[in-house]
Amino acid sequence: MSKLPDFEGLAIFAKVLQMQSFARAAAELQLSKATVSKAVSRLEAKFGARLFNRTSRRLSLTEAGKQLAERAAHILSEGEAAEAEGIANAASPRGHIRLAAPMSFGVLRIAPILPEFLERYPEVSIDLHLSDAHVDLIGEGYDAAIRIASLPDSSLLARTLAPVPRYLVAAPSYLARHGRPSHPLRLTEHRCIGYASTVGDTWHFSHGQGDTATVRPTGPLRVNNGDAMMPLLVAGSGLGILPDFIIRDALDDGQLEIVLPDWKVSGGAVHWVTPPGGRRPKRVDALSDFVAEKLSSRRSRAPAGT
Repeated sequence: MSKLPDFEGLAIFAKVLQMQSFARAAAELQLSKATVSKAVSRLEAKFGARLFNRTSRRLSLTEAGKQLAERAAHILSEGEAAEAEGIANAASPRGHIRLAAPMSFGVLRIAPILPEFLERYPEVSIDLHLSDAHVDLIGEGYDAAIRIASLPDSSLLARTLAPVPRYLVAAPSYLARHGRPSHPLRLTEHRCIGYASTVGDTWHFSHGQGDTATVRPTGPLRVNNGDAMMPLLVAGSGLGILPDFIIRDALDDGQLEIVLPDWKVSGGAVHWVTPPGGRRPKRVDALSDFVAEKLSSRRSRAPAGT
């Protein structure tokens, strides 16, 4: 196999010519004068000819040096340009991001803020994949994922972006027909709509006085998407637990009410998850910071009575 050309020696030769001094070239390159001198001597040995005529006052090119000067200057220039571009890329986010997010949260919270991000970082593009199923970040080639509440894969790197309050809710019509449960354990007497992504369909409650309760709800239906649960809740088909970002409008306009307001439903958080290992591209960190900024600026306010 042929050896690579001595790019370092050629670049140092070009810098010496540019600075018209071994000492000034060494200072510019942050190298010792001996290292610069050895690089030029190495080239002279390879070519079998001197490249500089050296006197105590000045340098001048030999004929061999003149033949090499233009190509060496081009190598130095291209190397400096490539390095400058690499540094600029690291400082200014650019490139493509593959991001996975839960369906409802992606539609309601992530998609609306992306135009501002893309305007802020015009050299970044995003492929947003929405699904309530957990994608395999590494196997499917995603740069990051937004996950809520559950983080089953401990090998992934996670950053918590914002809390996600959840509430037990029902329509006024359901409560008028079936009454209000007085305690979480009485939920076994009610029609509960399950959310299929909830681990084990187990509901956990805590009270300000320190009491806790765990319920395994039963009912006529389970769904795997929060938006799909909304028509059932509003129609009075049962009770259910959903995050604030889905039910906020229905709470504000009276279509739904919080049940057991003195009991706090085990909550979750929005997590930014990335594959392990190595430094993340600047563009991925920029999007993570941007999403955290936007979620923090509009954290859900607690409904009255909670």
